[in-house]
Amino acid sequence: MDLLTPPPDLYGRPRADGFMRWLTAFGDRYSPALGGPLLRRNPRRPLSRPTPLLRLVVAERRQLTSDVIELTLADPSGGQLPSWQPGAHLRLALPSGRERHYSLSGDPADGRHYRIAVRRLPGGGGGSVEVHDTLHPGARLAARRPRNGFAFCAEPAVLLLAGGIGVTPLLPMAREAQRHGLDWTLVHVGRSADTLPYSDELRALDPRRVVLRTDDEHGGVPTGAELLAHAPRGAAVYCCGPAPMLAAVQAALDESTSAALHFERFGAAPVTDGRPFAVRLGADGPTLDVPADRSALDVLREARPDLPYSCHQGFCGTCEVRLLAGTPEHRDRRLTPEQRAAGALLPCVSRAAEGETLVLDLDLDLDLDLDLDLDLDVDVDLDV
Repeated sequence: MDLLTPPPDLYGRPRADGFMRWLTAFGDRYSPALGGPLLRRNPRRPLSRPTPLLRLVVAERRQLTSDVIELTLADPSGGQLPSWQPGAHLRLALPSGRERHYSLSGDPADGRHYRIAVRRLPGGGGGSVEVHDTLHPGARLAARRPRNGFAFCAEPAVLLLAGGIGVTPLLPMAREAQRHGLDWTLVHVGRSADTLPYSDELRALDPRRVVLRTDDEHGGVPTGAELLAHAPRGAAVYCCGPAPMLAAVQAALDESTSAALHFERFGAAPVTDGRPFAVRLGADGPTLDVPADRSALDVLREARPDLPYSCHQGFCGTCEVRLLAGTPEHRDRRLTPEQRAAGALLPCVSRAAEGETLVLDLDLDLDLDLDLDLDLDVDVDLDV
């Protein structure tokens, strides 16, 4: 008997068993139907309401370095804030309407305050400048509840590698590791000692486990092997910093004694396997060429500087546009098959075949209450 031949009758009669024939036919129809849209939820149940935004007030502002400020945020009524875990971030709606992600650098045990640190980048996307210039004590703003795409798993041995402002998600991890008695080491690298925020707070945890490594005192930028040399054998490595630092650590990982690497990058990952294509702004608008090494979002923002964006990595949904014509290569981690079929496209990561032209509608009313579900080891544009 093979897999295509029904079993004989259960009672030994020389014909296929009727019950098995029925069961096979039922399975052939029932299994595909499970994935149908009508079975994914009870159509009689009302659609769930979006999670309300948090309303926050700037309770305190502190200058950490010449270009980094720390903001302490609280509920205006003094109430409890939603809980969070090390590695989590807030998606803030700034007064201008910009949306930016910032890692939480405080203590998860503090249920009444969130703390973020922001480095001023005059040549960036404008978010950090707006934070520095407009958010003072008493300022009000809205935010999503904390989400975590860089979760700390609390392995017995961990190495935390921070580049500059990348220390913000790693500081709560160090605090958690110290609290649970883990074998941990944190290496904080930067241009000079006066550019490294939270140095005193890190040393206060355990000065023996904190290494401050600056380029001016050590003859330049460290190699990936040099950074990983601080890892205990079999340690899990958590790394947050600029792209060259992440690339160096990734390249050296196989030759180290580390067991795993989790990382969070400041901005978009380099475009890989890209081919040139084009985007057209509406049916009768201009056509813009997208080079093989640039994203469609970057090209679109040159023509439409007001186009909203945030993560650059295809999971927040802020830059969503509507596809009117063309065949895209969806590379995001957010849109469902139904949303893609309806024409949703995230130009920060999605592309098209060489020579293809995607016709886009950019005039969308973006909903700030779209859900943001993260299950990633790589995360967000910190706008730092």
